[in-house]
Amino acid sequence: MEEKTFWQTIKAGSGELVEAVRKVVHEGNVRRVIVRQGDRTVAEFPLTVGVVGTVFAPVLAAIGALTALLTDCSILVERVQTAEPKREEPAEPQEPPPAPQN
Repeated sequence: MEEKTFWQTIKAGSGELVEAVRKVVHEGNVRRVIVRQGDRTVAEFPLTVGVVGTVFAPVLAAIGALTALLTDCSILVERVQTAEPKREEPAEPQEPPPAPQN
């Protein structure tokens, strides 16, 4: 399987940021969350597949505290999309299987 990585940037007020991150993480496929102030990385939280609920609560609390203290914050979310490998088409057309005889 191929993995395709892409980034999503979230900018909002501190309370809205935490809710937006919570929503994105519950959607799944999040590999990492980065809190930035301007061009500087303030905090980085690596996540594993399936991290939700009480395990993720301390990370959300930290994000909320950081965004409340800092101005001009943005959250970068690294997401992974898994793609099935492309199947190669046969070079020659295949005959349909013979019909069962009664």
